[in-house]
Amino acid sequence: MNLKDEILKYLKQEQTYVSGQELCERLGVSRTAVWKVIRQMEEEGYRIEAVRNRGYRLVESGDVYTEAEIRSLLTTRWAGQNLIFLDEVDSTNNEAKRQAEQGAPEGTLVVAELQNAGKGRRGRSWKSPKGSGVWMTLVLRPEFGPECASMLTLIAALATETGIRKVTGLDCGIKWPNDIVVNGCKLVGILTEMSTDVDSIQHVVVGIGINANMKEFPEEIRSTATSLAIASGGPVKRAELVAAVMAAWEQYYEIFLQTLDLSLLQDTYNQRLVNCGREVRVLAPRGEYTGISHGINHTGELLVETKDGQIREVVSGEVSVRGIYGYV
Repeated sequence: MNLKDEILKYLKQEQTYVSGQELCERLGVSRTAVWKVIRQMEEEGYRIEAVRNRGYRLVESGDVYTEAEIRSLLTTRWAGQNLIFLDEVDSTNNEAKRQAEQGAPEGTLVVAELQNAGKGRRGRSWKSPKGSGVWMTLVLRPEFGPECASMLTLIAALATETGIRKVTGLDCGIKWPNDIVVNGCKLVGILTEMSTDVDSIQHVVVGIGINANMKEFPEEIRSTATSLAIASGGPVKRAELVAAVMAAWEQYYEIFLQTLDLSLLQDTYNQRLVNCGREVRVLAPRGEYTGISHGINHTGELLVETKDGQIREVVSGEVSVRGIYGYV
């Protein structure tokens, strides 16, 4: 931990004032060094009371989005513990791949305040504006084969939906395979990319983009996109979202590793699946068709019953699924 991390940790632990002298003695630094860190924290958005002969007290923080704040909230053993926080990057997926190629350990988390070339499915890109979203990518170094990797996207969706519910209380859900939606509109995009040898995985990066505090969207996506701030009626603390999603990820991923499939998570996922039991339109390369969604099977394919009673297993990445009357 650096000095700011340590001071933030002490201020969050204490419910009352912490004297400057006590901080100096605990951390082995000068009062001037402590004072400089306190001033820096105030500039970042923390409200800190300073009272003569009593010390410093952390009153509250707004949407403070810094490496120190995220570290102070993480409860995981490994997911996100090697944290890389950047003010700006081309995309967190690209940076995570660069870090992985340089030997970054499993659980490395790249978080950026701004992406200038964010990545989406089918090569789409977009700008991810500063101060409005959560843009992060997790590095994994799994020992299982490439055939299991597609399920990681569904685990990421489940973890993200769980984290959002915990922080905001919103009644959101999953649109198969990996979009998080609320009120029929998209909140989250997830992109998983893999680097492989002939029969093994070198690394996987799982990118998660959460529309947190956006207040408006471009006209072309205005009818299908929303943000947590719009849905909940007020801004959310993005650092809390990062920590909550990482905690849920670690929990679900370790359950997945027990069986290397979704059998132990299938019921939970289907309970969160907004198009489960509903009529959907499957946009497949060989032509579209409609049917009733019956949720996922143990490997993550969507089970769709067509009008003739046939059950089709829809593989993510090959098709798009839409509701009959809209995006969901």
